[in-house]
Amino acid sequence: MAFLRSPQQLTIGTLDKDLQLTSPPEDSISSLAWSPAANYLAAASWDSKIRVYDVTSSNTGVGVAAIDFGGPVLSCHWSGNGQMVVGAGADRTARILDLGANGAPAQQVAAHDGPIRSVRFFEAPNTNAPMVVTGSWDRTIKYWDLRTPTPAAQLTFPERVYSLDTKKKLLVIATADRNLHLVDLNNWGAVWRTRESPLKHQSRVVTCFLDGSGFALGGIEGRISFQYASDQDHAKSYSFKCHREEVEPGKSVTNVWTINDVSVHPVHGTFSSCGSDGTYQFWDKERKNRLKHYPKVGGSISATSFSRGGSIFAYAVSYDWSKGYAHNTPNHPNKIMLHPVLEVDCQPRQAIGRR
Repeated sequence: MAFLRSPQQLTIGTLDKDLQLTSPPEDSISSLAWSPAANYLAAASWDSKIRVYDVTSSNTGVGVAAIDFGGPVLSCHWSGNGQMVVGAGADRTARILDLGANGAPAQQVAAHDGPIRSVRFFEAPNTNAPMVVTGSWDRTIKYWDLRTPTPAAQLTFPERVYSLDTKKKLLVIATADRNLHLVDLNNWGAVWRTRESPLKHQSRVVTCFLDGSGFALGGIEGRISFQYASDQDHAKSYSFKCHREEVEPGKSVTNVWTINDVSVHPVHGTFSSCGSDGTYQFWDKERKNRLKHYPKVGGSISATSFSRGGSIFAYAVSYDWSKGYAHNTPNHPNKIMLHPVLEVDCQPRQAIGRR
């Protein structure tokens, strides 16, 4: 389906006020995550580190902490209170840094038999502490109680885990066989339901809605799908094309770009998307409008994240590995940019009409 387009003067954005974060990672940036409690930004990189930046007093950030790994880091996330940051990656471990622990080093909290592709904090029923879920290319997800060294539970799938996300009581796992596995965290020891992806090709990223009623799915085919979890609401699910461009106007040849990340605005519940085409865009899933689209930034955008109040949009311009190892040449940019988000940029269109 095609998204409705709002008036042109409202949809075109500029990059004029975007600022570059100081001291970026030294290799491709795989994941960005803002703390839910402060203007702290975590960045996971292929240089085997997670870096934490304080953007409170400096518009270009100050490095305040780092976690070292034994290989590329593929995912990072914050605890609900913003005190701990977790990362995981190719060394098959997940490690947590407690920023309130007076300089104590990061601790390993999880292990798999293959690289860990995604990691998230979550809160399980009848537990008194935050837990972590990890999804790996060893075809499992594991739940970890940070007080014990062994997993609290494990789910095994027919194929590798490519992405996972959780919000409220919903956990969604996208696997290499194009299946989507949904878990109700009230019963986190079992898969609630499994659906085939509505996208025709490989899943790249899943991001849950703010209320946990569903999720956004992005893939390598320049298409995003908004999916509702319950059978009752599933009929409202839909997919649409984006991050595509005509090679020549009026011709039938179109470049199709990978969707590398989808982020949700923490206040309005609207979404951003980014891709190998080097652009980012804002979307209103309820009214099927594109709110903003932005010019190319000079390289692939590999990861994105909205700050806790939604006033800053961080995006990483770096190689996204869509063309393999041989194309990761030194001329690729590698930086983290901070885009100031105006209220009007991410508000649903109906709310803007009432202003």
